[in-house]
Amino acid sequence: MRATRQMSITLTNDMAEMVRAKVESGEYASESEVIRDGLRALQARERALEVWLRERVAPAYDAMKATPSRAISTAKVREALAAAQKSSRRAG
Repeated sequence: MRATRQMSITLTNDMAEMVRAKVESGEYASESEVIRDGLRALQARERALEVWLRERVAPAYDAMKATPSRAISTAKVREALAAAQKSSRRAG
């Protein structure tokens, strides 16, 4: 059984140009190598998202369900964000 499979894909002109430029610059040996690297990056991003959801979001959700009084209202969150933005503008 082959470890690879040939596929035909369609890219936008901008994406195709980006792939071509990566190969022409010598950064990659072939168009396939560029696409494979992009897919590996997508896999890594999806794995990181899954870890974040499992290790951070789910426990926070469970904690909020167990103790709803810990919740902060949307009005308080907006207030805090507006204050932080205002402070950031003054500092910059």
